[in-house]
Amino acid sequence: MATSTGMEIIALEEHYWDPVITDTFAGPNSSRRGELLDRLYDVRDLRIKEMDEAGIDIQVLSHGAPSAQRLDAQTGPAIAREANDILHTTVKAHPDRFAAFAALATAHPESAADELERCVKDLGFKGAMIHGLTNGKFCDGEEYWPIFARAEALDVPIYLHPGYPHPDVIAAYYEDYLGKFPALATAGWGYTVETATQAIRMVLSGVFDAHPKLQMILGHMGETLPFLLWRVNSALSRVENIQTRSFREIFEAHFHVTTSGNFSNPALLCTVQEMGIDRIMFSVDYPFVENKPGVEWAEQLNFSREDREKILSGNVRKLLKL
Repeated sequence: MATSTGMEIIALEEHYWDPVITDTFAGPNSSRRGELLDRLYDVRDLRIKEMDEAGIDIQVLSHGAPSAQRLDAQTGPAIAREANDILHTTVKAHPDRFAAFAALATAHPESAADELERCVKDLGFKGAMIHGLTNGKFCDGEEYWPIFARAEALDVPIYLHPGYPHPDVIAAYYEDYLGKFPALATAGWGYTVETATQAIRMVLSGVFDAHPKLQMILGHMGETLPFLLWRVNSALSRVENIQTRSFREIFEAHFHVTTSGNFSNPALLCTVQEMGIDRIMFSVDYPFVENKPGVEWAEQLNFSREDREKILSGNVRKLLKL
C-alpha cells in the first residue's frame, strides 16, 4: 500500500459494532448516530476503502465499548460467542486485511476463559479485549484470574480498553461538567483514569506473579502511565509488600502500549524512554479517530527505519504472531 513510509502498517485498536451485542446496550455508549455509527457497523467496503486511502494494511478488529462487559453471567456467554462467530466470518472474508480480538463475557470468568480458548484455537483470533468494568467491578480480582491463566497458556495478550466510569465516579468527579463537556467522562479524561487504575490494580493484585508469562496491552499511549511510572513506582516502594519485583519492573515486563488516539511526539518519546521501542505498537482507534491523521503522524516519526518498522508492524506481528 502506497504511503511515504514504504512500510507495512498494522493498526490493532480498531473497533466495530455488531447488533448481536449492541442491541443489549442501554445508557452511555448506546445512542451514537450519524457517520460514526455507519463506520462502526461497516466491516466491509467503507472500512477497507478508508484503510486503503490512509495506507493501512491490516486492522485487528475488536468490538467497541462496552462490548460484552455489561452482559450478565447467564446470557452473556452465548451472546459473546455469537458475536465472535460473526467476526470470524468477517475475517475469513478478508484474511489479508483483518485479524481479530475476542469479545469475552467476563461476568462469567470460567466461560470467558473457555471462549478465549475457542476463539484462539478454532477461529484463529489473536487475543481478547476487555472494556472497562464488568458490571461495576474491575477485573483484577481473583475471580477473573481464570481468564488471565488461559491467556497465558494460549500465549495471547489481553487488551485493556476503556469503558464508561463507575456511576459513583461520574457523580463525584464529572457530573457537574458533563452538560457542556460530555467527553470529560470519556476520552477527555474519565477513560484514562479508569483504565490506568485498572492497570495499576492488575500489577498490585499479584496476577503477574501467579502468571509470569501473561502479557497485556494498553492503548492511548499507555493511559498516562509511562509519564507517571517513576512517581507511581517511587510511592508504592515506600511500604513493604510481598511482591518479588517493583511496580515498575512488573509493569514494564507485562504491558505493551499502542498509539491509539494519541498522536503526540512528546508522549511517544516519553513512552519509548520508559517502555523501550519493542513494546510500542501503532494504532489509530478507528472510527473514533480517523485513519489519515494517524498515518500522517506516523510518517513523520524521527526514528531509525528499524525502529519505525517495529512500531508500525514488527512489534505487533511478533506479539500477535501474525
